[in-house]
Amino acid sequence: MIDELRDMNLKAKVGGAFKLTTLIQKRLVALNKGAQPLVNLPGASNLEIAVAEIKQDKIYLSMKDELHTVEEDDLRDMVDFDTM
Repeated sequence: MIDELRDMNLKAKVGGAFKLTTLIQKRLVALNKGAQPLVNLPGASNLEIAVAEIKQDKIYLSMKDELHTVEEDDLRDMVDFDTM
């Protein structure tokens, strides 16, 4: 698992080592509080789950360094706030 964190492609995907650390930390907090994993990895640690979610483009940081999931964005796109 540690070798995956050294992968330069993974760091580049999220914008560098510090953003990768931030994204992993925020996702670990969410998973530890009971958030459902977005990948199916039976027996995996929360760290392994978070890294797999990043690799599969399931989670990302917003411009304000807030954690977002692809599923949240899909739901927002389906809701027409103009009709509410």
